[in-house]
Amino acid sequence: MKIDQLVKRSQDLLGLNLSRDMQRAFSLYADELLAWNAHTNLTAITDPEAVETRHFLDSLSVLLAVPFTPGQRVIDVGSGAGFPGLPLRLVYPYIKLTLLEATAKKTAFLHHITEHLNLNNTVQILNVRAEDAGQDPVHREQYDIVLARAVAQMPALSEYLLPLCNVGGRCVALKGENAAAEVQQAESALKILGGHVEKVIPVELPTVAETHHLVVVEKVAATPPQYPRRPGMPTKRPLQN
Repeated sequence: MKIDQLVKRSQDLLGLNLSRDMQRAFSLYADELLAWNAHTNLTAITDPEAVETRHFLDSLSVLLAVPFTPGQRVIDVGSGAGFPGLPLRLVYPYIKLTLLEATAKKTAFLHHITEHLNLNNTVQILNVRAEDAGQDPVHREQYDIVLARAVAQMPALSEYLLPLCNVGGRCVALKGENAAAEVQQAESALKILGGHVEKVIPVELPTVAETHHLVVVEKVAATPPQYPRRPGMPTKRPLQN
C-alpha cells in the first residue's frame, strides 16, 4: 500500500520527514495489518487512507506531547495491533519499546509484524494484563514513557498506566472529544496513584471531524503498593472523585 498521505501529513502536522526506509516499513505494516484483518479482527478501520491517518498519523501525534531520546524505556499498554507504540518505534529506532497486550490473537499479530519489520529482537511483546505487569518488579515503575490509546476511561486508565511509570516520567493517553471531562473524573485517581495532569493537547487530524487530545500525566510520586488492584477491578470499581 502506498502511504503518500502519511508522508505529507506527518510533515505538515509534525514537521517529520519520513525516510525511504521508514516509508517502506509503514507500507509493509499497512499491508500486513489489512491482510491479517481479513481473518483476525484487529481493527474496524480498513480504508487505506484511514489507516494512514487514524492509525499511523494518530500514533505519531504523540510527538507533540513528549520528546523521545536514545535509550528511553517506552511501554504501550493495550497495544492492540501496535498503536501507538510501533509507528513511534519505526520513526525513533533508538527507544526501547515494550508492547503490552492481553489478547493472544493480537499479540500473535504483534510477533508477526515485528518479525516482518525486522524488529523482533529489539521490541519486547508482553501477553499479560496491565494489572499484573504493574505489580511485577520487572516492569513496575520502570518506564520513562507509558502510552495508551482506546483502552479505558481516565479513572481506570490511570491505574493501568501510572504503576508502570517511573517517578519523573510521563504517561500519554490518546483521547477523543471527551478528554477534558475524563480528566476531571480522574482527579482523585491521579492524586492517589502519584500522577498530575501536565497538559492536554488538542490534535486536529486531516479528514477527521472530531478533535483528538493527548492527555499528558507527569508521575510526581511513587504509586502506593496496593495499586494496581487485581485484574478487572480498575474498570469495575474505578477510583472516583
